[in-house]
Amino acid sequence: MIIYKDLITDDEVMSDSFEMKLVDDIVYEVNGRMITKGAENVDIGANPSAEEQEETLDEAAVQVIDIVDTFRLTSTPFDKKAYLSHLKAYMKSIKDKLKEKDASEDEIKKFETNAGAFAKKIVANFKNYDFYVGESMNPDGMVILLNYREDGMTPFFTIWKDGLSEMKV
Repeated sequence: MIIYKDLITDDEVMSDSFEMKLVDDIVYEVNGRMITKGAENVDIGANPSAEEQEETLDEAAVQVIDIVDTFRLTSTPFDKKAYLSHLKAYMKSIKDKLKEKDASEDEIKKFETNAGAFAKKIVANFKNYDFYVGESMNPDGMVILLNYREDGMTPFFTIWKDGLSEMKV
């Protein structure tokens, strides 16, 4: 299994155990799903009597998105101006990291072009996104975008490809 970490914060943000696809050679779209946590329904095989009410799930049960829960992501608010300011600084940090890795000028130029184009897509659909940060809540790290598929129920995350490092486990 491969765990993907935020290059800046070292927070674990994704793994290859989730369905993911590369989009525009700049971000991964990672499909999540809603899961119920805290609901323990133990069936001991007894037949309830006709007078007894049907037992309901524990009131402490909550619906969570599996990726948020697995990687302990934290929701964070952003307005468009604040997000664009963060994104600009974050992209500069990633560009610096690429230079540290001895990326070629062509690779860096491709990153800048693709990132700029994808940022325009984000701005165009800004109201559709929720924003998450990794466990450390480091303000310099990656902000992960949450949106929902056309069905309105299937969550997916947008994660910057060049902002990740791989760790095999």
